[in-house]
Amino acid sequence: MAMNAAQAPTAARSGSGRRMSRAAKYLFFGAALAYFCVPMAAVLLYSLATRWTANILPDGYTLQWWQATVADQRIQSAFSTSISLATLTAIIDIAVVVPAAYWSRVRNAGIRPVVEVAAAVPFALPYVVIAFGLMQFSGVVAPQYQGTFVLLVAGHAAIAFPFVYWAVDGAMAAAGIERLSETAEACGASPFQTLRRVVLPNISPGLVTGGLLSFAASFGEFAMAQIIGRGLDTVPLWSAEMIRSYTDTAGSYNRLAVVTLLTFAVLFVLSALVVYWNRGQTVRLLPGGGANTEGVRR
Repeated sequence: MAMNAAQAPTAARSGSGRRMSRAAKYLFFGAALAYFCVPMAAVLLYSLATRWTANILPDGYTLQWWQATVADQRIQSAFSTSISLATLTAIIDIAVVVPAAYWSRVRNAGIRPVVEVAAAVPFALPYVVIAFGLMQFSGVVAPQYQGTFVLLVAGHAAIAFPFVYWAVDGAMAAAGIERLSETAEACGASPFQTLRRVVLPNISPGLVTGGLLSFAASFGEFAMAQIIGRGLDTVPLWSAEMIRSYTDTAGSYNRLAVVTLLTFAVLFVLSALVVYWNRGQTVRLLPGGGANTEGVRR
């Protein structure tokens, strides 16, 4: 009984500490939720508002801004251009990064510093500088591509390269690609078979994550599109034009709120798909391994 009495204050303090820790956790997540949700709720209300003057809520609600935005051919063209641009950027970067990262890890470690420097350049230089460099270079080598969609894709692929590289390289490191490649070669697999049947299945989470980061970076990029994409219309360029108008003519700010929500929806759906794709996955060390193999994909 004496021991129980002595332990009671300690147990009480431990229970109180757990309650305080739980309360702090709820407070933190509540604050984070408010930080992210309140601005989006304000944008949603503005996209539905007839007018929003001095009241805390709009004076009225309407769907006309959504109808006008969805029916606007220019906005449709901007979304089509941005989605095509972001998709091609992700595909090109994945096609370039996977062989480069694999080769630098397995075949020729001497080129690894070069690849890593190339991945660091877009972080070290402003996108405006990279865009002007591409304009100058293309003006000398291929002036017919200036202001075209092709040159803009090349520019976006250059600035999105680091996002794909670090995601894929990290997935290769986690999977132990060097050991897997040695095992595949010992079994008689060709380099192409090793890449297709061993490397790609084991780095699929990195591929999906890198592809999403590349897509998002390209979809929301403004400076590169402003300088290189003359004559092209992307969602960031359209949004910037609406912001620079300074006057809310024909509900331009309301339509801008609609476009902002549509952009958020596109990126949110992609993020949800990535989470769904990677659910319950860990690194697979051997394709087709048994349930007891460490790192088996469940």
